Amino acid sequence: YLLIGFFFDRKAAGDAANKAFLTNRIADAALILGILAIFFTRGSVRFLDLAAGPWAGTIALLLLIGAMGKSAQFPFHVWLPDAMEGPTPVSALIHAATMVTAGVYLIARSNLLFTASPEVANVVAFVGAISAIFAASVALAQDDIKRVLAYSTISQLGFMFLALGVGAYWVAIFHLFTHAFFKALLFLGAGSIIHALHGEHDLHRMGGLYRKMPVTHATMLIG
Repeated sequence: YLLIGFFFDRKAAGDAANKAFLTNRIADAALILGILAIFFTRGSVRFLDLAAGPWAGTIALLLLIGAMGKSAQFPFHVWLPDAMEGPTPVSALIHAATMVTAGVYLIARSNLLFTASPEVANVVAFVGAISAIFAASVALAQDDIKRVLAYSTISQLGFMFLALGVGAYWVAIFHLFTHAFFKALLFLGAGSIIHALHGEHDLHRMGGLYRKMPVTHATMLIG
């Protein structure tokens, strides 16, 4: 909330921070109910104790809703593109290391519940597929360099959810790991471009910058 609303004198930044906060509170309500259900049915909230048992499907569904909020999956994706109002290093942090990775990690670590509830696992895969296609399509129509990358993150996380839903948990975590590096690199590269262009975000006003910024060009290309 504080990172996204860092430029507190800008209304758009304050609104973006509120949007992230409120969207995640809705998802967090389901997550907390899921955690409580785990505690009351299993007497523990350790991942090792999440074997199949009573309410496995209900708990998995509640954890999924919480993960959808954290990892900005459709329809909880709305907060992530607006989170670009924060400074670019913050964007790199949010997209690579902190909240958006938590949902994928939560489902992967809770895999025993989802393996025991194939119907919910199918929902995970469906949500991931929808988010991946939808966000990639929206990214094609964006003018802001950071919003393109933000929608790209939603799409990449969608692929991770799709892998989780079909039981390829190792694939999702491997993608999560690699995405952290390349997306942070892309955002920091975008920040370098924005800084060099005195705050310009519009892709239509960029071009031929590799001659002026060879190092940024190389790092963006790697990313």
